[in-house]
Amino acid sequence: GLEYLRGFLFTGFGWYYLGHSQVQWLELIQISDLVGAYGVSFVMVLFTSAVALQIPASWMQRIGILKPGEGQTEPRALRSLIIATAVLGTTLGYGYYRCSVADFQPGPRVALIQGNFRASLVVPPNEYEESFLVHNELTGMAVEHQPDVIVWPEGMFRYALLEADENLSAADLSQIAPNISPGSWRNSDVNSTLATMSEKAGAALVIGLGAYVASTDGLAQYNAAQFVTPETGIDQRYDKLHRVPFGEYIPGSDYPLLSGFFPQNFGLTAGTKAVPFDYQSWRFAPVICFEDTVPHVTRKITHAIESQSDKPVDVLINLSNDGWFAGSSEHDQHLITAQFRAVELRKPLVRAANMGISSCIDGNGQVLEPEVFMTKDQVNWQPREISFIDPDTGTYRKKLEAVLVQTVPLDNRSSLYLMLGDWFAAFCLFACGALILSRWFPKRKTANSNA
Repeated sequence: GLEYLRGFLFTGFGWYYLGHSQVQWLELIQISDLVGAYGVSFVMVLFTSAVALQIPASWMQRIGILKPGEGQTEPRALRSLIIATAVLGTTLGYGYYRCSVADFQPGPRVALIQGNFRASLVVPPNEYEESFLVHNELTGMAVEHQPDVIVWPEGMFRYALLEADENLSAADLSQIAPNISPGSWRNSDVNSTLATMSEKAGAALVIGLGAYVASTDGLAQYNAAQFVTPETGIDQRYDKLHRVPFGEYIPGSDYPLLSGFFPQNFGLTAGTKAVPFDYQSWRFAPVICFEDTVPHVTRKITHAIESQSDKPVDVLINLSNDGWFAGSSEHDQHLITAQFRAVELRKPLVRAANMGISSCIDGNGQVLEPEVFMTKDQVNWQPREISFIDPDTGTYRKKLEAVLVQTVPLDNRSSLYLMLGDWFAAFCLFACGALILSRWFPKRKTANSNA
């Protein structure tokens, strides 16, 4: 319940849950499609607490953890362990069953492009062209393996997509966006470049970029995923819904009474809706950056798309700039949260992450060994296939330019979590609140009686 509360308060990101530590135990985490990652944490706390209760109360009293007279009696402690063991056994039994009925079918062949750029709030101008050239070269390496879809990480196409209301004059545009030349709004170079890239690759593109939209309401700046196809060129665009506090917006700045206390024109505008990317017979649901770390956000996006029509989401696509992590363990933690999203929703999830860890995750939460994983040889500058896991460290490779190609396994299993959301975690939070109140009110009543 408290993990659920933390997912809404303050940062609103679901990092470092207790259940995340069990990600390698696939059978255990399968209950996530019923109760979310919170349910795995619940089972952990229940079982370990029951084991801890088996320590004799006299020992705990002797070292000062318990006061004389505190602690459960042996029969009650044993009963707690029996119940917890039954819950753990049922959880594992369910997990074995769900894994055994998985019938994965070959889906789209996806190429994930991974650059190796340090993240920064202000991108140096000289990095615009360098970033484009690196990612474009990696895209060329991927094309040889005939992908259906090619994904670039969040924000790695540095040139912004500009969109302006046709009724706005040059003077209007200068007033709305004084730092952007009025002529740039009518320039279609970015659109043409993306369309040409998709046509040459013979594949659809999902590109992470910034989008500026000028209207009579003012200027909106989005962190976006642009979909491009060889047939249509520029297609649908998804604007990020769940922004990062202080990095992408200042909490409270959207309220009129508080807006005067914050810098003007700081941060990004929140998107307003989930947007599906349809290509051939597949439907993709994009999520950007840390949106895949928040269970209810990823679930909301997927549920909203599936509510629009009878066609289900086939694949989740995460575009992320993880250059902030600079090769640390936070890359791995971000990957772990994505693994839980795949299980919760029973959807395969592919991740194109700047600096890593780009990956393909099946509906069981298993990170798949890529069919192709290659980098650019620094000696002769030729493509070179390497292992996905670094043999020296035993961990996934990070901080390198790479291309990952994988045929995504589609999952036709249903998910109660997708239908009902965080019902279990909300119940646990309610139970915690009720327990606190039940302990507090009797004390107040006793105190008032004594007075």
